[in-house]
Amino acid sequence: MFRSLRWFSLLLLLPLSAKAAGPRPDFSRIDQLVDQAVAVHRIPGAVVVIGHDQRVVFRRAYGWRALVPTQERMTPDTIFDMASLTKPLITALAVMQLVRQGKIDVDAPVAQYIPEFAAHGKGNITIRDLLTHYSGLPPDLSLAAPWEGKGEAYRRAFAVVPAEPPGVRFVYSDINFVTLGALVERLSGLPLDVYAQRFILMPLGLRHTRYLPPESWIPLIAPTQYEHGFSASGVSGLATGANDVVLRGVVHDPTSRRMGGVAGHAGLFSTGDDVADYAQNLLDRLAGRPSRFPLSRSLLRRMVSPEQPAGGKALRGFGWDIDSPYSSNRGKIFPVGSFGHTGFTGTSLWIDPKSDTYVVILTNAVHPNGPTGITQLRSHIADAAATALDLYPNRELSAHARDESR
Repeated sequence: MFRSLRWFSLLLLLPLSAKAAGPRPDFSRIDQLVDQAVAVHRIPGAVVVIGHDQRVVFRRAYGWRALVPTQERMTPDTIFDMASLTKPLITALAVMQLVRQGKIDVDAPVAQYIPEFAAHGKGNITIRDLLTHYSGLPPDLSLAAPWEGKGEAYRRAFAVVPAEPPGVRFVYSDINFVTLGALVERLSGLPLDVYAQRFILMPLGLRHTRYLPPESWIPLIAPTQYEHGFSASGVSGLATGANDVVLRGVVHDPTSRRMGGVAGHAGLFSTGDDVADYAQNLLDRLAGRPSRFPLSRSLLRRMVSPEQPAGGKALRGFGWDIDSPYSSNRGKIFPVGSFGHTGFTGTSLWIDPKSDTYVVILTNAVHPNGPTGITQLRSHIADAAATALDLYPNRELSAHARDESR
């Protein structure tokens, strides 16, 4: 009897998860999807990390980190050019930190903080309009003529002519976040990369995430695309021919590259593990659990809730996508109310607070000759993750979606 009591006491000391553990989720569908994408040369390789219930439940590297000039196997610690994931991970968060300090009112005109932005009838565009992509500004700064430097980029962004009035229509625009990056620099008195390191990345403890990665990181960085000839910014890279370089450790986005690699819309480099850590801390803050996330719970809730101007049909938070033409990485199962973002190079993050889940998909899909189109792949991986975890068993895919995901 005493022996039985001793074993019963030991059982009580086991973690609840160990006592109640069910069958392990079957993520083999993700293996099939990514392996197939590598086999048909849609992507060189990928790193996929999935978190659920406060722990990493899936972490795997596939395929190749580099294809040229020599093949290199993808590894879980590969560092990726995050492209537009820079927008929510860094710039929007920095803006909301300044909101917390009382330095920014999201409904104030941008021109209140940057008077020269009012040029060409932009005086009534608000911070909210920029954060949600309802500003009416065109998508990109023109690269038709040579220009270089962060100061010149800001001058051009402040002088741009709007395509339509603000608050009318959702148009995804890098100019919005170029301007927000300038705003952070102006109000904080720090370069954006210094601000990010001091007030976001260091508090989160992310050691493999930064702008302007050092040379020592290059062997682990996934290269992106050929740059043919000498670019307007004089990039350095890995030489593969007389007039070509493969961008590696140099930001892929050409506007950010001309700005010196530090911009509000693109320029961040990171790993799957660091992005997963960011997502977990974000989920912990939303849930009221201990967290290193450097923003209050109330302001974070605003960031990830619909905050688009009244009447806006595309649902956008402050920097985060909720339900818009860019939401394919949500898949068909994760509900509206979850949120995420993508990057042009092939990066993706989707977070679902309701099920306490995140899905990180990092790939250098533009390597070596440009984008191949991975919209469906992202969607199918999200659905496979939700299905494996049995998150929404009563939410069935349409017959068409089921056929596509096979």
